[in-house]
Amino acid sequence: PKPRTLRICSEKQRRRRYKMNKKEVFKLAKGFRGRAKNCIRIARERVEKALQYSYRDRRNKKRDMRSLWIQRINAGTRQHGVNYGNFMHGLMKENVQLNRKVLSELSMHEPYSFKALVDVSRSAFPGNKKSIVPPKKEGLAIVL
Repeated sequence: PKPRTLRICSEKQRRRRYKMNKKEVFKLAKGFRGRAKNCIRIARERVEKALQYSYRDRRNKKRDMRSLWIQRINAGTRQHGVNYGNFMHGLMKENVQLNRKVLSELSMHEPYSFKALVDVSRSAFPGNKKSIVPPKKEGLAIVL
């Protein structure tokens, strides 16, 4: 195995790397497992990584929620025979300014209001048959 080398750095350099003092680090490391909650060097590393994860995931949460709203709207519109893209385009043409979060809430909790919005969206394309999703065909049973 490779011999361990000591990295010598001054206290000033160490302080520059870690702005938080011991008390703050241990406060943030509360709930961590093993030595990560009570050994300062390990706790600093784990806290630093945890803060990186939380920074990244605050942004990912926004993406995930938008994706969830779109899935819910799509499910609601398909029940009324319209796909998501045409529904949103129709709302845009009719100048209905509801965001995806509100539309997903309406699709889940206010089906009659959502149906009215689907009808408004359909009215933007009076002669268009493509916006209508064909109903699913039931499987045929073959009896021998």
